[in-house]
Amino acid sequence: MFNYLLDETQRQLRDEVRDFVKSIPRQMILDMDAEKITFPKEFLQEAARRNLLGCRYPVQWGGRGMDWVAAATAIEEIGTLGYVFACTFGVGAELVCDAIIIHGNDAQKEKYVKPLLCGEIFAAECLTEPRGGSDFFGTTTTAEDRGDHFVINGQKRFIVGGEGADYFLVYARTDPEADPHKGISAFIVDRGPGVESKYLYGLMGCRGGGASRLVFKDVRVPKENVVGSVNGGFEVFKTMMIPERLGTAAMTIGAARPALDVATGYTTRRKAFGQPVAQFQGVSFQVAEAAMLLDAARAMVYVTCRAVDQNEDGRRVRRMISETKKFVTESCQKVAHNAMQVMGGIGYTNVFPVERIFRDLRLASIWTGTNEVMSMIIANEWYKEYWANKQAGLTRDPEPDAAEADAEDEKIYE
Repeated sequence: MFNYLLDETQRQLRDEVRDFVKSIPRQMILDMDAEKITFPKEFLQEAARRNLLGCRYPVQWGGRGMDWVAAATAIEEIGTLGYVFACTFGVGAELVCDAIIIHGNDAQKEKYVKPLLCGEIFAAECLTEPRGGSDFFGTTTTAEDRGDHFVINGQKRFIVGGEGADYFLVYARTDPEADPHKGISAFIVDRGPGVESKYLYGLMGCRGGGASRLVFKDVRVPKENVVGSVNGGFEVFKTMMIPERLGTAAMTIGAARPALDVATGYTTRRKAFGQPVAQFQGVSFQVAEAAMLLDAARAMVYVTCRAVDQNEDGRRVRRMISETKKFVTESCQKVAHNAMQVMGGIGYTNVFPVERIFRDLRLASIWTGTNEVMSMIIANEWYKEYWANKQAGLTRDPEPDAAEADAEDEKIYE
């Protein structure tokens, strides 16, 4: 942890989260992975009791009025328990609540945010559909206007907390004739008649988070449960990309840290050819690379958090968040890979937790927007930024700084 980047209040929050993490029984971690626990309500209730959920939100709604740097600090520490703990910690308190805090009204905050941050109810975000993951605008879930309410029909899948949540943030098409950017709305949908957890997925990792398929069949939703405005779902979606992807990056660092810790301890004690294997460069260099990647990943997270906290230009933040999510998740997967590699065959067993961490982290580069989508965003925003800066003449043009820069006949572009 970069202590020098944190103020006293942020360090205090980090220490509180560390105490909470230490209090979690080993058996809960094992039972989550074995799916004896399908949704960790007790874990979330205890986090709420300690006022650790939603630290970024105003005190009047149950938060602490802190910033993204503080939130990233907390989420990273939660991630050290296991990736699924951070997933369930963040989905309700950092994603769903974020949408309601930013776009909702006071009545919605009173009814849905305060009790969630108090641990009385739980929430999940419903975005992905069976026919589309990254294609947000291709949603086939519909919400039909019936006067004083909407009727929602459709399906969502891979919903973390789908089994266990009391209400859902659901995106549905409200104007099938409109441009996709202008025909989708966001709704708060209570679990009730017509809402069914149809299928609980058998996941490779991140088990115990209640990931399921949800089916909405003629679900009646009052108009006061629209988040933002009707047909304004895209605006909600845009702001949600910040907690989804930046939160993912922070929690991934936390989830990878124990793999490096275990590998470091193991390679110090394990002997071969009469000496600890850490003495061999083939081992120690892989541990060094893992440590370097974690430090670089954390640096990216904190720089991006500062950019968000200081309301940096939206397009720049969009690129930075995408870069951070991609770099951090891929780096942390490499950390887990290196940890397993230096431990050899024992790392591939459940004698040590590295195999579980390895499985869990595979999700990181897939969910909240695949890393291929992140690359698309990065490229798009970078090219726009390059040409904007060039046209504005903000920096020195390096192209003429070559011995034969005037050889125009050699500069063929078509």
